[in-house]
Amino acid sequence: MGDLAGELPDIVAVMVSVSVDGPYTYRVPFGMTVQRGSIVSVPLVGRLTLGVVWGLPKDNFAHNRLKDIAQVYDVPALSEELLKTVDWVSRYTLAPPGLVLRSVLRSTEALEPERPLTAFRKTAHEPTKLTPARERVLDVLMDGGAWAKAALIGAAGVSASVIEGLEKVGAIERIEMAPPPIVLPPDPEAAPPVLSPEQGRALEAIRALDVTSYGVALLDGVTGGGKTEVFFEAVADTLRAGRQALILLPEIALTNTFLTRFAKRFGTKPGEWHSDMTPAQRARTWRGVLNGEVRVVLGARSALFLPFRELGLIVLDEEHDGAFKQYEGVNYHARDMAVVRARFAEARVILSSATPSVESRNNANLGRYAHVLLEARFAEAAMPDISAIDMREEPPEKGQWIAPRLAREVFATLDRGEQALLFLNRRGYAPLTLCKACGHQYQCPDCSAWLVEHRFRGVLMCHHCGHEQKTPTSCGACGAVESLTAVGPGIERVAEEAVARFPGARTVILSSDMGSNSQLKDRFTEIERGEYDLVIGTQLVAKGHHFEKLTLVGVLDADLGLDRGDPRAAERTFQILTQVTGRAGRASRTGKAFLQTYHPTHPVMQAMIKGDREAFYRHELLAREAGQLPPFGRLAALIVSANEHDPAFAYAKAILAAAPMAEGLRLFGPADAPISMVRGRHRVRLLAQSGKDFDLSGYVRFWLEQAPKATGNLRVQVDIDPQSFL
Repeated sequence: MGDLAGELPDIVAVMVSVSVDGPYTYRVPFGMTVQRGSIVSVPLVGRLTLGVVWGLPKDNFAHNRLKDIAQVYDVPALSEELLKTVDWVSRYTLAPPGLVLRSVLRSTEALEPERPLTAFRKTAHEPTKLTPARERVLDVLMDGGAWAKAALIGAAGVSASVIEGLEKVGAIERIEMAPPPIVLPPDPEAAPPVLSPEQGRALEAIRALDVTSYGVALLDGVTGGGKTEVFFEAVADTLRAGRQALILLPEIALTNTFLTRFAKRFGTKPGEWHSDMTPAQRARTWRGVLNGEVRVVLGARSALFLPFRELGLIVLDEEHDGAFKQYEGVNYHARDMAVVRARFAEARVILSSATPSVESRNNANLGRYAHVLLEARFAEAAMPDISAIDMREEPPEKGQWIAPRLAREVFATLDRGEQALLFLNRRGYAPLTLCKACGHQYQCPDCSAWLVEHRFRGVLMCHHCGHEQKTPTSCGACGAVESLTAVGPGIERVAEEAVARFPGARTVILSSDMGSNSQLKDRFTEIERGEYDLVIGTQLVAKGHHFEKLTLVGVLDADLGLDRGDPRAAERTFQILTQVTGRAGRASRTGKAFLQTYHPTHPVMQAMIKGDREAFYRHELLAREAGQLPPFGRLAALIVSANEHDPAFAYAKAILAAAPMAEGLRLFGPADAPISMVRGRHRVRLLAQSGKDFDLSGYVRFWLEQAPKATGNLRVQVDIDPQSFL
């Protein structure tokens, strides 16, 4: 739809960025021009609210009953493909479209013109009194350029009063200037790499997808295979075609290394979009994306809703990663929604991974995605040799967690001056604290989960809601002193053992709760420089990092993810084990990896040991097909929650009773969720399963319309395509 003013009715539908199910109708005041996608401010329940002109209203209203649009912002309209994406995400996830739109419209700050910077430049007038400080200021300004006040003070090494004094006597003058761009345009010709023959073939396969049309490529390459260099060249092709590119990463901690590599290739850093940015930085990036000044963005999953107007490429690095799933507000998976947005935008998608999701791999098998393979490591580096340590036959000594054979390998690695990594995907010191005198177990007061001891900080913490309390010195149940004991290992406990067993090693712990993101970036840089010998970490270290001296990886509990009753447990375990063992031997050195396991014959362990990932995918796809699980079937979870358990369970039963009959549909539950209470709310689950061609979103929408409405503190959360069954 084009311009809505002129001969067309002067009333329009406006989608407001709050949790509403559809657009509201407003009057366009005389003299105001809007079009579909125009960003506006409208009165709603006594206050002004951001919204977007969605089109013409479906119903006619008398003009005197309508309110006027208060303001139309002087920015380009949102693209048609973005508006279609918002509608599609809303229909598919059952989230109100206004709530989805909130992911696009962040704040009014991004919509206002940028305030000019105050700067100073030299005049022709010379001051009669020239102190050394004044002379330094004038020397800086000799180039004739204008300097912002803070920058001038820093460059000249003077106080603000010196600047003010020179301005007062007319030696310098104050001017206003536009702020510099938040990032410079990347140059696709800055530093093209020399690709290996295999990388070159992979790039040609991606280039077979028209740069101006929709298409999806699964870039399926071994760890260390050079996937990043390949998709950087796809970014370069996109820039040459005059289009914008978006690169999504699962972890903020990965951005530092990635930014450096991007700048080396393109001569400047990309725009960034993640939670570590200040509101002002986010506003400038958002505005730059909308007006086209920012050509490439590197960001977290929420960057998918940035207002690109010339989007030509979306890359998801580590596309299999669970962090691409959003669980709060709008429950969407960035991988799937990226494909949807690219289809509307006539853009390409590159899904990059050493361990593709089963869904993506199946789409490649069926020919829906181009399957682009990188089967050898870059620069002829060898894949690590992977062995299992059967913990039934080679257990650690009592009170220890590192098996004797793995300990010997660590000693040998350190003796060669190389680095070793001990991996355990469990934060803290111990997952459970109990009293030896009475058996009392410390549990979160607001969740059905044990409190995890974090000994370095001296607290017991819930990893679900964030509740924490000081570690007690006596039992809270029986009062016994010095009776509390830690049960099971976390990485802090492993680190304690490692320091005792390898006393000469420079040891570092890496976990998402061990410092700020900037501190974690510093640790990664120090590891790359070889300042640590022994790294002990969680999944944070499992992806996207290149440590040249790291030749040994020991996985202390390879079975950790297999016992959760989750249909995706085997897939997740295979992915994390492949990623973490892939850190070993990424340069000229040969790498080794050891998996401590009680199930060495499990298909996941066998695939890892034999280096036969195809066997894993064949086994997993057959198992999914037999169970009619994704990608051969569809799932939808309904999570009912309330302040009390019984009302939640009763309401879940009432919802189930209202379910319409449908051929090929199976309903399960209600049942208490595995984590049955979070943040003081009791949780009950229902699960719907259908064939892959069944409109499960439409069915659940109709089902909930027939069900009794939630009252009081009852809530229903819908998760189409759930990734977790907690």
